Amino acid sequence: MNIAFGCDHAGYEEPEPYYAPTIIDHLESLGYSVQHLGTHGQGSVDYPDFANKVAHAILDGSAELGILLCGTGTGISIAANRHRGIRAAVCVTEEMVQFARAHNNANILCIGRRISSIEECKHLINSFLGTDFDGGERHVRRIDKMDELA
Repeated sequence: MNIAFGCDHAGYEEPEPYYAPTIIDHLESLGYSVQHLGTHGQGSVDYPDFANKVAHAILDGSAELGILLCGTGTGISIAANRHRGIRAAVCVTEEMVQFARAHNNANILCIGRRISSIEECKHLINSFLGTDFDGGERHVRRIDKMDELA
């Protein structure tokens, strides 16, 4: 499976370990192919640019799922959710991740460098990748309504 990853400068924020390379290494250790769509350093950048890159990778089919990282996960999720067909969920607990995937068919997990430890991020990612959409009629109906509103 191909995963699109994007972050703003928070992915390389001190103190080490830097979250971006640690998350990419984690994903690759699990056997996933990762497209690192930036940023690649500590210089201040605008998170919507990287949310857009990850959203486009999912929408054009070059990635099945995405992971976005910024300071809190909130700003980058708002930017990603501007795209019809993208369901980016900010999650801080495994239960939130499981419901986002199972009920909302979230296709991007948004996490916060300043909110979750690197170990918590890894657990959230594992849960995101290990939970499937349950496909129930009520969930499909609601997702279709969200796309109509976008």
